[in-house]
Amino acid sequence: MGTPVVLGGCRTPFVKSFGKARKMTARQLGSRAALEALLRLDLEPDRIDEVILGNVAGPADAPNIARVVANDIGIPHRVPAMTVHRNCASAMEAVIIAADRIRSGQSRCVLVGGVESMSRVPFLFADRTQDWLVTLSRARSLGQKLSLFGQVRPSYFKPVPGLMKGLVDPSCDLSMGQTAEKVAGEHGVTREDQDAFALESNRRAVAARDKLREEICELYVPPRYEVMLENDDGPRPDSSLEKLARLRPVFEKRDGTVTAGNSSQITDGAVCLVLMDEDLARAEGRKSLGRIRAHATVGLDPTRMGLGPAHALVKLMDQEGVTLSDIELMEINEAFAAQVIAVQRALASDTFCQEHFDRKAVGEIPSDRLNVNGGAVALGHPVGASGARIIHTLLLEMGRRDLGLGAASLCVGGGQGQAVLVER
Repeated sequence: MGTPVVLGGCRTPFVKSFGKARKMTARQLGSRAALEALLRLDLEPDRIDEVILGNVAGPADAPNIARVVANDIGIPHRVPAMTVHRNCASAMEAVIIAADRIRSGQSRCVLVGGVESMSRVPFLFADRTQDWLVTLSRARSLGQKLSLFGQVRPSYFKPVPGLMKGLVDPSCDLSMGQTAEKVAGEHGVTREDQDAFALESNRRAVAARDKLREEICELYVPPRYEVMLENDDGPRPDSSLEKLARLRPVFEKRDGTVTAGNSSQITDGAVCLVLMDEDLARAEGRKSLGRIRAHATVGLDPTRMGLGPAHALVKLMDQEGVTLSDIELMEINEAFAAQVIAVQRALASDTFCQEHFDRKAVGEIPSDRLNVNGGAVALGHPVGASGARIIHTLLLEMGRRDLGLGAASLCVGGGQGQAVLVER
């Protein structure tokens, strides 16, 4: 049995979608992060046994984007590559699969992570427009073509944003924001609670800019490559409760509490890490950030998907025999301020824990141990990449504080939760 350790890695800046990096493809983002990860660790591409990347949008110009990235950065063709998709937990799933590969002895050194260009999610045509275009492509005579053009209506060319469709769960017909509203209502999370959480996320991210910079590689933006991005552009130094209070609810107009200001930002970015068998790392004199000790994945009601971390963390702690107080530092992905607060309240609630876990309250997650460098409300959430980002951020901060045990967790659209336990 091998022991998987994280040697290190890097990520691109997390950049607001439809902004400075909108011209960059997911392939370009992923290749930049992957190459820089190998360079920082002084690893030749032929040392990699497998490449596993998370991705949600599935770019049409880079099918199985893990393989495309591997080829782009010179990893030998004999090395297999796989793209995994578990919505928001895709990159964490990539880490988990790699860790299990190392435990089983199938691999000793794996490049993992995730990538998402949410700017490049395609705009779609309505079904009738697609039918019209197909019929037009098959028309042979000029008369047939003129007849078809006579049938066209302006509404045919109104695009349907693929990104918006992807943020709606087809099993319950609720957007992710509506599920956040639901858990906020059930757990008494007010608009004021959410705005205060969002403000603190921004404050922490701004204060941690130099630390976060250690994770980031520079990004030169096409087509002229004259613009260099070196910092996340999501954190708002001038954020205030007054400004947040002026924002209108997005998902529930009448009694809504979830706004653009207390939700994760739609973001482009990529993260790549290298996992290696601990014995091999030790033999080569390599230091690691920490071990991937254990993981847990759960399913739950899709309408309450934001509570996924509560369920996943309990399963993880039970299987490893640890308590909440044993976990010295924690990252919970901030899909919405509402759902992170709801997770905290759920784990501290006797009623919730008795109903779902047949026990008394698990305990409080202290604020000073949770997302200490800010989270996705400030930094953004490139959905296919965030799972690896929070693991990397967690391990780096544990090293700075000389801590031994940490946990990272995400809620997952569709009603799932995932968590990873790491140790130094």
